[in-house]
Amino acid sequence: MKSLKWTRKSLNKIASELKTIGIIVSSNTVGRLLKAMGYSLRINLKTIESGNANPPTPEARNQQFEYIENQREEHEASGNPTISVDTKKRELVGNFKNNGSSWRRDPIHVKDHDFPSDAIGKATPYGIYDTQQNHGFVTLGVSSDTPRFATDAIETWWLHEGINQYANANQILILADSGGSNSSRSRVWKMRLQEFANRFNVEVNVCHYPPGASKWNPIEHRLFSEISKNWAGQPLESFQMILNYIRTTKTNKGLDVTAVINRKKYCTGEKVSNHHMATINLMKHDILPQWNYSLSPAKL
Repeated sequence: MKSLKWTRKSLNKIASELKTIGIIVSSNTVGRLLKAMGYSLRINLKTIESGNANPPTPEARNQQFEYIENQREEHEASGNPTISVDTKKRELVGNFKNNGSSWRRDPIHVKDHDFPSDAIGKATPYGIYDTQQNHGFVTLGVSSDTPRFATDAIETWWLHEGINQYANANQILILADSGGSNSSRSRVWKMRLQEFANRFNVEVNVCHYPPGASKWNPIEHRLFSEISKNWAGQPLESFQMILNYIRTTKTNKGLDVTAVINRKKYCTGEKVSNHHMATINLMKHDILPQWNYSLSPAKL
């Protein structure tokens, strides 16, 4: 903080500072000159993977997007499902402000502060978006967002819908972010997917989007954005109200959504030992194995 921080000054302030050293220019001229030199207002980009001393290159990111597209085409052609999964932002349940607006004669009055102690609880929506059926399935959790909660949500979708929609499926492709409860590094996530593969006798193929690329995950712009529009400006006063808003989310392109609630309590910090990891039928793909792998059913 010793020297003048020009990068954080407005155009008017930069013009004023220049005036003190005898350079008379308008703020508009300052803006044009900065643009000509390649400067513009920039925000921080969350692209560096935490704990990774060698972040992925742009070439690796592009290769992963191409690989995901190829995997989707192969699964669709063979009649096997492709699901996009993620956790939507956790919501305070109660009479709190919800971003957005709605047509009303009078505004809705809500609490002036979002204190968690005033909330009924916190809702954790974990979504599964079936890219072939254009159908969403959301499990509304009341506890922590953990890998076990995420895989339980996938299992619930399979039992409620997937097993009927894809009766002859022998594989499932899961598209997920690289972090969160479905992290590419999570041992619990992989262990629970192995249990899923064993129980239902299907091969589970997983492709993770590169760090900082979560917005390209189909569930973000095909499902979660539509849910946010549906409850925009409406206080989420109860878990039942949240379920109703999710279930009534529809689009002109045919999206419909199922929602269920999961009242189980999930503990954070679950660990998987090296011994248990050695029993998992994990096969890393040749292309970008840190993001792509398969789990085959255990042979009895």
